[in-house]
Amino acid sequence: MKLVITIPAFNEEKTLPKVLSELPQKIQGIDEIQIVIVDDGSMDATSEIALKNNTVLVRHTQNMGLAQTFKRALNEALLLNADIIVNIDADAQYDGAEIQKLIQPILEKKADIVLGSRFLGKIEYMPFGNRFGNQIATAVVRWLTGLKITDSQTGFRVFSREAAARMNILSKYTYTQETLLQAAEYRLAVVEVPVTFRKRSGKSRLISSLWNYTRNAGLTVLMGYINYRPLRFFLSLGALSILISSVLGLRVLLHYLNTGLVSPFLPSAFLAGVLLVVGLQLLFIGLIAEMVKFSRKTSEDVLYQLKKNKFNE
Repeated sequence: MKLVITIPAFNEEKTLPKVLSELPQKIQGIDEIQIVIVDDGSMDATSEIALKNNTVLVRHTQNMGLAQTFKRALNEALLLNADIIVNIDADAQYDGAEIQKLIQPILEKKADIVLGSRFLGKIEYMPFGNRFGNQIATAVVRWLTGLKITDSQTGFRVFSREAAARMNILSKYTYTQETLLQAAEYRLAVVEVPVTFRKRSGKSRLISSLWNYTRNAGLTVLMGYINYRPLRFFLSLGALSILISSVLGLRVLLHYLNTGLVSPFLPSAFLAGVLLVVGLQLLFIGLIAEMVKFSRKTSEDVLYQLKKNKFNE
């Protein structure tokens, strides 16, 4: 049983040594442990520290963003024939010593993905804005996916090899929500384990401002949902548009039947007509998007089989 620990890193020379020092050397149920660090175009000594600690180093020549860095780390772990993949941030906010309890549900075959939940565990410090934003984002993801989770944003998470092979990250910003949307799509078992979350020293590399993070993460969730539930999304919008059109149109129709005139409700009649056309177009777009989804899923299944064949080589 091989465990690969992946660490996406960007300018983390101050905290990376602490993260590496806390990673367990031996874990019950694991025969081999390997560490992969993906340096996302750092301008400090992140890569040098990785090399000094005998890790597998992958380096981007320029900053690609967290989502693409995570995607690269996951693929590298699969190429190394990992049975279990643990992802942990390089900012030392998570305690690597907790990996043993985090991988246990996968060792016991009770889960495909394990999330290290900060809200079930101990939070040393988290700004109110970040805490509130995390809880709102989790509530949205929980509603969209039906997964019973408390922390959709955690960067401390574990994937079985099968689950990792199913992940296809399209986002350019963050992977946290998209992986859960995919987990729900493929009916992967997701469980949570309480973890400790420590105060960060320095400024977050991902959250330059709460507004930017909320905007980008929200867009990631929206696009992910459209990708995996296009018919439901467009049918809902189309049905809403047609419903409003019907309400407006009924008012105009009753007035016309009583008076033989459309005036003074001509603007309402025009708006009802526009909304009806828009609603029908949204329904049509939903059908086309669903067909595109089937095509994409076929491609994803082919990619999944290629990855599985690689495992068996």
